[in-house]
Amino acid sequence: MNVTLLDYGAGNVSSVRRALQRLGVASEGASKREQILAAEKLILPGVGHYGALIRALDEHGLREALLEKINAGTPFLGICLGLQALFETSEEAAELTGLGIFCGRVSMLPRIAKLPHMGWNTLQMRRESSLLAGISGSDYFYFAHSYAATPSPPPLDDSTVATTMHGQEFIAVLEQKNIYAVQFHPEKSGEPGARLLSNFLRLAA
Repeated sequence: MNVTLLDYGAGNVSSVRRALQRLGVASEGASKREQILAAEKLILPGVGHYGALIRALDEHGLREALLEKINAGTPFLGICLGLQALFETSEEAAELTGLGIFCGRVSMLPRIAKLPHMGWNTLQMRRESSLLAGISGSDYFYFAHSYAATPSPPPLDDSTVATTMHGQEFIAVLEQKNIYAVQFHPEKSGEPGARLLSNFLRLAA
């Protein structure tokens, strides 16, 4: 099994690659359109600024290729900014347009909470999830972010399978057909993170 990591020049590609290696899975970076179009499984790792990610996708002509692969059913996992990029826009760079796969806007978490939200937190499960198989609400995952997407109340939003609280409730895990995304960093989340990555690889097989 080989996994393609979308490398836009500012993501945490190396740490995700090491996490996959620990699972016995090879990966390769993709920074060109043709590499993305040839991918069988895609992961978009993301750290840093939303604007940097979106601009890099557009400047390197990667947006259309990424959307083409996702819409064609290629298994996709977005991590942190990789989740936020799936929405229409973000308050962090309001002048830019996201991938628009999910409706809504990413906003800053309330300042009543310590920002950035950095450290360990649990998930509140909304519904059963293939990506979260074997994972419970007592498992901790590593978060590092100040912006997040707010879930709509069910049943209006059935793509949100788990949320987390930090100042307010926000989307922690998305799952819709071949699209999976997490606001936290599974590659830095120990055994629960490794289980989640293993689940994605099994679903993508």
